[in-house]
Amino acid sequence: MGRSVTFLPVPLVRPQEPEPGPALVAPEPAPAAPRRTAGARPALVDGFGRVHRDLRISLTDRCSLRCLYCMPAEGVPWLPKDTLLTTPEMARIARAAVAAGVREIRLTGGEPLLRPDVVDVVAALAELRAPDDAPDAGTPVELSLTTNGLALPRVAQRLVDAGLARVNISIDTLDRERFATLTRRDRLDDVIAGIDAALAAGLAPVKLNAVAMRGVNDDEIVALTRFAVERGCEMRFIEQMPLDAGHVWDRVEMVDGQEILDVLAREFTLTPVGERGAAPAEKFLLDDGPATVGVIASVTAPFCGSCDRVRLTADGYLRSCLFAREETDLRSVVRSGADDDAIDAALRTCLAGKKAGHGIGEPGFEQPDRPMSAIGG
Repeated sequence: MGRSVTFLPVPLVRPQEPEPGPALVAPEPAPAAPRRTAGARPALVDGFGRVHRDLRISLTDRCSLRCLYCMPAEGVPWLPKDTLLTTPEMARIARAAVAAGVREIRLTGGEPLLRPDVVDVVAALAELRAPDDAPDAGTPVELSLTTNGLALPRVAQRLVDAGLARVNISIDTLDRERFATLTRRDRLDDVIAGIDAALAAGLAPVKLNAVAMRGVNDDEIVALTRFAVERGCEMRFIEQMPLDAGHVWDRVEMVDGQEILDVLAREFTLTPVGERGAAPAEKFLLDDGPATVGVIASVTAPFCGSCDRVRLTADGYLRSCLFAREETDLRSVVRSGADDDAIDAALRTCLAGKKAGHGIGEPGFEQPDRPMSAIGG
């Protein structure tokens, strides 16, 4: 069954406030994005015919936790603040993406709520609409955010007022000692407070994400699911992926998606929920519903064939895949004073190099040089 993980005593660190992100100053502030773009452009299609409608934007590489599967205790070198995209720069890039058919934008990190102007980012992107000459003219972009939840009690309502629609919150365990060991921070109560704040602010659905780890939290799969159902949230379990900063991921030790389903099936009746399209999670009704649980089996059951995502790092590089080893420098394009045609061209250059799949398990596979915190989820 593989080795188990022994929890060693660790100091419980409880900072008064999350680590602040850097103040961002644009060398040449770009103009604010209008509600609608000037005109529709051809769809963002890669060499395998996949149409891209989902843009993931990382707001920062910083994080207020130090999860074992993501970051070492001392953290990793942060990106220089002058390399980070400003809010107007992000809005300009997003506007070009929306002109080419992007209709969903997810804000990620690091921990995106550490960015001081996160509410301004949401407000700027919420202004974006499908172009006047697009078939869905005037359709607003759907905005979501992935977070560890620590800052939600103070900012959730402002995010909703600014235009945020949905949120994903990471919670790998309900045990305080385990949480402190996994994250090197004693903040479980704050995460739960963040979940409650998201629900109170009207974010819907609130999805709870847990990375399943053998000998660490695989005995909490049912408990986490019941916790989510009781709060009216959607639980999603994720196979651990080779994105750790230390590059010590071991597929043999990974809890795979079928194992997760086998555990759930002993407690619930699982009924598949239709076709998932480009969504990463395979969803199941629990008993007679309406509650659902999702499993993201990126390693053992990859969904690369329907992937519609392109990623923008906090320092302005485009990535066609979470596991890509190549990036397209968009920051230089934006800061050079180039027009939207150049941004559109960079998006298409990035996607032209997108591979058929992530290649995990294939000969020659290498983890990306950037850890997950510097890529954006």
